[in-house]
Amino acid sequence: MEEPHVRELNIEVTGLSCAGCVGRAERALASVSGVQEASVNLATSKARIVGSSEISAEDLRGALKTAGYPAAEATIELQVSGLTCASCVGRVERALQQVDGVVSADVNLAQEQAHVTYLAGVLTAEDLLKASKHAGYPAIYIGNTQSDADSLKVAKEAEIQRLGWEFLIAAALTLPVFVIEMGGHMIPALHHWVARTIGTGNSHILQFLLTTLVLFGPGLRFYRQGVPSLLRAAPDMNALVAIGTTAAYGYSVVATFAPRLLPAGTVNVYYEAAAVIVTLILLGRWLEARAKGRTGAAIRALVGLQPKVALVVTGTKAEERPVSELGVGDHLRARPGERIAVDGTVLTGRSFVDESMITGEPIPLEKAAGDVLTAGTINGAAVLDYRATHVGADTLLAQIVRMVEQAQGAKLPVQALVDRVTLWFVPAVIVIAALTVAVWLLFGPDPALPLALVAGVSVLIIACPCAMGLATPTSIMVGIGRAAQMGVLFRKGDALQRLQDTRVIALDKTGTLTEGYPTLTVLRCADGFDRAGLLPLLAAAEAQSEHPIARAVTAAAGADIPQATEVEAIPGYGLRATVAGQLVLIGAARLMTREGISCAPFEVEAESLAARGATTLYAAVDGRLAGLIAVTDPVKEGSRAAVKAMAAQGLKVAMLTGDGAATAQAIADDLGIGIVEANCLPGDKVSALEALQKQHGALAFIGDGINDAPALAAADVGIAIGTGTDVAIEAADIVLVSGDLRGAVNAIKISRATLRNIRQNLGWAFGYNILLVPVAAGILVPFGGPLLSPGLAAGAMALSSVFVLSNALRLRGLRSDIDQSETRAVPTPAQQMNEVRP
Repeated sequence: MEEPHVRELNIEVTGLSCAGCVGRAERALASVSGVQEASVNLATSKARIVGSSEISAEDLRGALKTAGYPAAEATIELQVSGLTCASCVGRVERALQQVDGVVSADVNLAQEQAHVTYLAGVLTAEDLLKASKHAGYPAIYIGNTQSDADSLKVAKEAEIQRLGWEFLIAAALTLPVFVIEMGGHMIPALHHWVARTIGTGNSHILQFLLTTLVLFGPGLRFYRQGVPSLLRAAPDMNALVAIGTTAAYGYSVVATFAPRLLPAGTVNVYYEAAAVIVTLILLGRWLEARAKGRTGAAIRALVGLQPKVALVVTGTKAEERPVSELGVGDHLRARPGERIAVDGTVLTGRSFVDESMITGEPIPLEKAAGDVLTAGTINGAAVLDYRATHVGADTLLAQIVRMVEQAQGAKLPVQALVDRVTLWFVPAVIVIAALTVAVWLLFGPDPALPLALVAGVSVLIIACPCAMGLATPTSIMVGIGRAAQMGVLFRKGDALQRLQDTRVIALDKTGTLTEGYPTLTVLRCADGFDRAGLLPLLAAAEAQSEHPIARAVTAAAGADIPQATEVEAIPGYGLRATVAGQLVLIGAARLMTREGISCAPFEVEAESLAARGATTLYAAVDGRLAGLIAVTDPVKEGSRAAVKAMAAQGLKVAMLTGDGAATAQAIADDLGIGIVEANCLPGDKVSALEALQKQHGALAFIGDGINDAPALAAADVGIAIGTGTDVAIEAADIVLVSGDLRGAVNAIKISRATLRNIRQNLGWAFGYNILLVPVAAGILVPFGGPLLSPGLAAGAMALSSVFVLSNALRLRGLRSDIDQSETRAVPTPAQQMNEVRP
């Protein structure tokens, strides 16, 4: 058995490849203070550390990282109950962070979830659950299965329903108390009627009975959470409600059953204050819970896209099977109007598929054999048979959901200020309330005691740390969720704040601004030749070449082309081939000159095309000039509108490309891009970004290729085109799923709108407390102003959180600034040059 003062840790180590690595890792661990023994197993990649109880897992992590063998990290999601305000969030975070082995712990009030990163092997989920429960906030582990998500959804719906019933019961019990007491103050006739029929003493007893039912029925939740937090010297919002209602209720009970204990003239009851406080705060909690549910609507909508069953084809039979039972390679069938069950590749059939729920693009795409299908998209009017390529957690839809959930749980830098303030907010409110009571007792007019009680209770109740805690996470959840619906994935939540600070948008050209592959856009035929006869000859000659231009020509000709013989590449000039007994030449003007063939008929047009970014070639057949070929990388639909919108947003737009200066400048001039850096290698792009950052400030880079990965990582915000390479996507902060540059405009708009929404929420939350807490304390009374009643304070507090949540929910209505139909009407350079004619 392990001695009490000796501790043993097992840590998973990465980067081990040989016995030398093992030795270095062991020496690094042994150097940590308190370590008595350190052994590393190469086969299992596990390190066993024995030493004193003072060993710090963080020190071990640092030593391994310095040695070049980082400790493996794992993450876990916890659903935390009892979170009501920002103070609760801070306490749970500190409790989790104090568990040895935890690297970071972030708690999201809007989601009521904790995201914990820890050293793999050092602790278990049970350790974290115990820590959270010890802090007063029981938690449960959230798995990644659909059943876990469904259970969580059911639990939240049940909580909303429970709050609704508790509010209705409290309201029904409170109404008579409010009418008897407050109605009597406002309507003298009612007061006299109550005194005549019920009697003042009996009315107080009736109010006592009804209020007791309110406080220890629906209101018991505040005492169950608030009293333990007080006993732990870590008061939260529930503690404020518990203290305030207990003070009003306790004073009233004394006034009802032992009035002689109170000074003359102070025998008043405040049952209605206690009952109204509980009722209104329950109303606020109910509205808050419903609004919180709507903040996660985007994620639930994404999760709900995947169907529960799929039609599996086996031989000549087709049967429905749960999606959870599907495997890679299964033959599936999508009937008209059905959702695609998993990611796959079309085997047979041709249909249009609506991918708008994934990419944000409203126009369905045609799919045929060999095309890729994405889970959750909707098949059109024809049957598609497809083979499953990714299932379960590996589908694009599942990855999107995970990505969005992680980003929604992120904390922006602005949240640090809120965390520092809310750490001391509730204790400070209790102190202010105590000082308020003391000041009223010392300096207030007679009867001072009830006035002091009213002011103190009002201060406790009106303070609202809930609004401060909800201000940032709710806006992030709604903003990032709306972005996902528009085809913009924020892989890192803090990219929201960094993107709104950008001053320059730098763009890669190939695959970002353009389609990324060359296309035959002009085939001008000389006299005596036509397209039908010339194009097959050219394609046959180019068919054996791997050059991109050759592929563009053969793609334009289709599959039915003749066979070429005696194909000869002429370095620096072009190529020669014999096709159907005819000698075919394809190449630059210098090839024609060398062969004594005049290019005069097409020289002017060739120069014009080259100036517009096209690559031009000449063709000759049997020594005669046959035609002019122009190949371009077409500008993507929407690139022009996107660049224009970026400039309209006050951003400087730059283009970084490996293409030559002439081609790059032609594209830039066509799109209205003012800053151009051509002939850029991957390292040159990073240098160009650094220069732009120094000159203009924060910068975002948009790219799609492997060669863009360094620039994406070096930029303040990296935005990857979703149709690009995995390497580029992994290096980026934001992914544009559809590959359309207009998504970047939407990302910028969402970023700015979300940060503006957060500032509004924080301004309201802080301003509300700064202004109304002094008013509740009675600061206006010496100047003839009112003394706020606890009931009004409770209403104001409840509405404060509802305001913040409602404001955040406005982000769900964000729309793209770019008119899709108008964009499609604008011809691209490729369309302008598309003069392939007979």
